[in-house]
Amino acid sequence: MEDKELQKLVEKVSIESFGKPFRHKASFNSRLRSTGGRYLLGTHNIDINKKYLDQLGLDELIGIIKHELCHYHLHIEGKGYQHRDPEFKMLLKKVGAPRFCNPLLVKPKKRTPNKILVYECTKCLQQYLRKRSINTSRYVCGKCKGKLTKVKELHQE
Repeated sequence: MEDKELQKLVEKVSIESFGKPFRHKASFNSRLRSTGGRYLLGTHNIDINKKYLDQLGLDELIGIIKHELCHYHLHIEGKGYQHRDPEFKMLLKKVGAPRFCNPLLVKPKKRTPNKILVYECTKCLQQYLRKRSINTSRYVCGKCKGKLTKVKELHQE
């Protein structure tokens, strides 16, 4: 589905469910991560997360569109458009829109093996264990101000 098809779908859902036209722009926004969609107060446009269509299908997308249209129509009419407002909750129930969208399927992150870097002071032989590398020309031993050198790298699973 492209932005033009989404625009037509939003306009259709607006007329069928609310009996009012949607006169602004609806588009997919790939930068949305933790939400299904958002209504922009300043421009009255609606952004939709395309991952919800790809993973959960058209029914979930229509639910998200209805939810965002509730924000849209209530804001245009000057009524309570926020999640906590009773008018918003009533309109959600009336049009059958979900209050929250279903969670996306999360891909497991690739685990990199943990490494621990061992640094040692050349003067007092004090050892420092670090997860991240340090600039040895900038940092010195905290005990005697001696020069640090990287001794070894330990790998943990």
